[in-house]
Amino acid sequence: MNWTLEVVPVPVTDMDRAKEFYADKVGFAVDLDDEVAPGVRIIQLTPPGSRCSVALLEGMPPAPGARTTAPGGLHGLQLCVTDIETAREELVARGVDVSPVRNLGASGWQEGKGGTWNSFLTFEDPDGNGWVVQEAPSELSER
Repeated sequence: MNWTLEVVPVPVTDMDRAKEFYADKVGFAVDLDDEVAPGVRIIQLTPPGSRCSVALLEGMPPAPGARTTAPGGLHGLQLCVTDIETAREELVARGVDVSPVRNLGASGWQEGKGGTWNSFLTFEDPDGNGWVVQEAPSELSER
């Protein structure tokens, strides 16, 4: 049996602002924007080529036993691309405040591309949730 990660909740303070950021600036596809029950709104967005989506939730009680994260408290979500420099250019062109491309060298983080699997950039959504983008050597389907 496969266990697939398909949806990650991202805590935000303003659903419409977050939807605009993820859809218009980062380029995620809007899969759903609906009031699924009285007072419960879900916006689900998917990065291009991904099988995992993010969900922006409003009015949704936490699942039994689950802990909630405050808006801006989610860090380290990672996206992979095959061309980090092009990804950075696209984000900058859409108005995202994005870090330079960095790699992990002998003395820590340094600017510029590194070797295979060693090129990264970072950005935050309007609430401060942090994302990492890593350059992969090939598309997921080819690995």
